[in-house]
Amino acid sequence: MHDVPPIFTQLDISSGTVAGSTAAAPALDGSDTSKLLRDLVVLQHRSCELLAELVNQVSLQQRQRAAELKAWKEANPHLAQSCRQAAEALTKVHTEFLSSIAQEAADNADDFSDSEYALGEFIDRYGPRLAHFNGVLQLFAQLGAPLPQAEAPADG
Repeated sequence: MHDVPPIFTQLDISSGTVAGSTAAAPALDGSDTSKLLRDLVVLQHRSCELLAELVNQVSLQQRQRAAELKAWKEANPHLAQSCRQAAEALTKVHTEFLSSIAQEAADNADDFSDSEYALGEFIDRYGPRLAHFNGVLQLFAQLGAPLPQAEAPADG
């Protein structure tokens, strides 16, 4: 029918052969394979050690920050309570603000895709205010969050 060679050919995928070029790459014997596997295991152990060190470092920083925050809250209980109340009140305002921005974005989505100016105007109008609002709300939420309760020892 056609004088075109077939697209599919047979490939030998048995172990010990490399696709198409057994002469180009020397075959690995058992001792080479064992050495490579041992090297891989050593590298994985080192990787695990480095990850453990990283986790310890990060958790140390988080514990230190949590201890500093706890000390601040204990030294300023009234201010911490005021921050909690402010965070709760601002959360409602934040929700309304986000709702109005989302509605405006939905109403003007076609304009934003057609006009780079309209999109830039929208971002310039709401971006900085939203970023600052989020920062203030996050600060109040962190400073006003209740202290974690120490777990009581379980009675046997």
